[in-house]
Amino acid sequence: MKTILGLLICTLLCNALPNTTINELHFLTGTWKVENKQNYETWKINSDTSLEGNSYKIKDGNKRIDEYLTIKAISGKIIYTAKVLNQNNGQPVDFTLNASVTDKFSFENNGHDFPKKIQYTKLNDSTVFVAVLGENDKGFSYRMIKQK
Repeated sequence: MKTILGLLICTLLCNALPNTTINELHFLTGTWKVENKQNYETWKINSDTSLEGNSYKIKDGNKRIDEYLTIKAISGKIIYTAKVLNQNNGQPVDFTLNASVTDKFSFENNGHDFPKKIQYTKLNDSTVFVAVLGENDKGFSYRMIKQK
């Protein structure tokens, strides 16, 4: 009887877990350019459970990395980590995927000052809309275009 009850509880819990997998974020692989700016974001698949990337600017022909990024599947959660140079004492900040948001990938950390949310919406195979939001969902947004 305990075995059946245990299996039933496990089945219910497993069905309640988010169905989003790291593979659903593989569309991010490659280099993306912020529309009308010399700002870029690049991603590559690091392993079956992670992506890694960075954001950078091109100024006077030179590449300047602003932040290092990772997205990892850890203990049933998908975590977006940003390590912004010259911010947060050089410490990475984690944002957890909110799987209840279904029309975009919303990585959230309500305990962080800004941003509290980093959201990626795939518009098509070559365009992503990014929103960087703080208190009361105020912040900024931009489109990124996939580079060839």
